[in-house]
Parts: sequence; C-alpha cells; structure tokens
Amino acid sequence: MNTQAQRVSVHGGHSGQFCGHAQGALEEIVQAYITAGFSWVGITEHMPPREERFIYPEEKEAGMGPEHLHLRFASYIDECRRLQKKYHNDLRIFVGMETETYRGSVALVRDLVKEFQPDYLVGSVHHVDDMPFDTSPEEYARVAEALGGHDRLYCRYFDQQYEMLVSLKPSVVGHFDIIRLYDPQYRKRLLKKEIVWRIKRNLDFIAANNLILDFNLRSLIKGADEPYVSLSILEKAFRSGIAVVPGDDSHGVDTIGRYVDEAVVLLGKSGFSCTWQQPTLL
Repeated sequence: MNTQAQRVSVHGGHSGQFCGHAQGALEEIVQAYITAGFSWVGITEHMPPREERFIYPEEKEAGMGPEHLHLRFASYIDECRRLQKKYHNDLRIFVGMETETYRGSVALVRDLVKEFQPDYLVGSVHHVDDMPFDTSPEEYARVAEALGGHDRLYCRYFDQQYEMLVSLKPSVVGHFDIIRLYDPQYRKRLLKKEIVWRIKRNLDFIAANNLILDFNLRSLIKGADEPYVSLSILEKAFRSGIAVVPGDDSHGVDTIGRYVDEAVVLLGKSGFSCTWQQPTLL
C-alpha cells in the first residue's frame, strides 16, 4: 500500500436512516469513518423521485411515496450539515447527492440542487429507458431482453450516461460501468467496437471537464473480482489523465472502508499518484 495515500471515499455514506437498502444511523456512519482514519468523505444519499414508478422496491414495500421521500431527503440534508459542523475537526464531510437518470431527472436534479444546495453531485445511472436494471439478476435480464440484447443494453446505458454528463456535469461520475453488474461476459463485451467508442466518448468528456471517476468498491463487497471501473476502462482513464478516487459506496458501518487499502494498491500499480482530487463544490 502507498502509505502516503489518505483514506478517502468520494462516494459513500448511505445510511439506513435515509436509504431503504442501507443500515444504521448517519451519525454512526460518520463516527465509523473517523475511527477508520478517513481524511475526507462524501456522503451521497440518493435523490428523491417525483414519480411512484421510480421509487426503490423496498421503499414501495414500506409504503413510502414521493412526498415522504422528499421530506426524508430534506431531513438528510439537515442532519448531514449538522454532522459536518459537529465533526469538522475530525473529518471533512462533503454533503452530496447521488443522481438518478430517467425521464425528467435532469430538471428534477436542478430543482433539488436549488432547494437543498448540496456540496456536490455524484452522477449515476440505475435505469435504462426508465427501467431499473440493478435490483436483481431477473430484472437485469428483463431489461436486456426489452432492449434487444446485452450489447444494446450497454450501448443505451453509455448513451444515457453521456446525456446525463453533458446536462449536469456532476463533480463525480458514479460507478461508471455498473451496467456490467449481472453479465458474466462483461469483459469481452466491454471490448466490442460499438461499446468501446461510447466508453471513450464518455471518458473524453470526463477528462475535458476535469470530473472525478468514482473507483467504486461496492462490486467487491458483492463478490466481483474488480471494482467499477473495470481494468480495461481504468487503463483508458489513466491515459486520459482522469482523476480516479476510491468510493466505498458504504451502506452501513460494516462496509465502511472495505477494500479501500486494496484500491490504493491497485491504483498505484496502474500508475495513479493517489493524491486524491476532491469534489468541486457547486
């Protein structure tokens, strides 16, 4: 490990207090980052939807609607600001918001930024043509079939990601290649011509606008053998001079800092300096 590299997370800190698929109170999450020796961390709760169809399954089961989720997000911002002040001597906290990408999401993100004034955005894609693809292998297969196969799924994902990047210019690009999530053939697919040029186009935009690429470690927690981004994309990012920063994408105290040290080693071996670029404030 590069012993000079600070422990950081550019995309982390989901808590059960404000996210239906996470665990624990946000203050417990912050305290755990401090205990783990982090220098700074971005807390990046999901943006609330305006429409029922974009509510996460576990939140639907809990009977939550758009109004409730909007109020919960307001409480998240208030609590995160409180913790930012309370622990400022121990940990630099960036109060973030993770975007969604679906019909009407760009206008919604802009409205939410104006209302809540987060420090920065993590630009993420969890839907393709308004269909969620990362909730289960069955849902992933259904979306791929609806689009005419996995290759078209990847192409549409990277096209919608590009549209989001151009529209929002998020300081951090979240789990860039999460579209590979349930695809055992993803390494070969990421090398297909029609997918490669889309990846390059998106990386070129990230480089030109000095955005940060989230080196997202959540995939390792779920049993994958490499983070988002995949090694083939990481090599392209390095050649393009893109800042790549670890994000533990923690969803509870037990996953805070998981694999961050290993990420530092891998990034160092790939040529990155491991002097981390911080999010650009809105």
